[in-house]
Amino acid sequence: MAIAKFNVRVSVQDDERATGCKVLIVLLRDPEAVRLWSKLYTEFPGHTPMSQYPEAHFVKSANAADQFPEDTGVEVAVAGRSNAGKSSAINVIVNRRQFARTSKTPGRTQLVNFFALRDGQRLVDLPGYGFARVAEKTRRHWGDLLTDYFRVRRSLKGLLLIVDIRRQLTDYDRQMIEFAEDVDLPIHVILTKADKLKRGQAAKALLEVQKELGDRASVQLFSALKRLGEQEARQVLERFLAA
Repeated sequence: MAIAKFNVRVSVQDDERATGCKVLIVLLRDPEAVRLWSKLYTEFPGHTPMSQYPEAHFVKSANAADQFPEDTGVEVAVAGRSNAGKSSAINVIVNRRQFARTSKTPGRTQLVNFFALRDGQRLVDLPGYGFARVAEKTRRHWGDLLTDYFRVRRSLKGLLLIVDIRRQLTDYDRQMIEFAEDVDLPIHVILTKADKLKRGQAAKALLEVQKELGDRASVQLFSALKRLGEQEARQVLERFLAA
């Protein structure tokens, strides 16, 4: 098989990806080489594909409705109980390391965080809920903030609900589903940390959540560690963004 020759410059460096391995970074100058390398890097087994959102960036945080950015374009909200793995799920779906800050301390996401994925398309990281150590005043403020967000955002087109598969749906999750239903939002439930259960246990949990929700929401298994369900979650995100 003939091998095309390209004008390339090659260097090797450490890249702290989730796999923890060293990767070869190839700096390509030829457009055709860029196309072929992108295809190879995306499809070759064992490699983490490049982000589908290369222009994604943080926009702003809001602690009140009057701090929300202009209500234009399309946005998809991501919600979940504290310590359900929301930030890790966002990072895998967007395929950007530390895009949403992860923390070992539950309840660190306390503002409504807006991220631009593309021009006119946003991902919104909502405050984690259900953290017992939060003061009652703060908890009431979060409730008011979430209520305002769902009621006023006309650009909101879908909700990704992050649920720890080991806990399944909690009353907080059910309340979030009601928020979304009140404004006729499509809902997709992502059961995170599926790698923590045996395959049969994970399948049983999936069926139980699907049975409870029926046609109110779609449901999938997900593992940020194993990148299980990454493509399915991203496809749902894209469908919501295209609404």
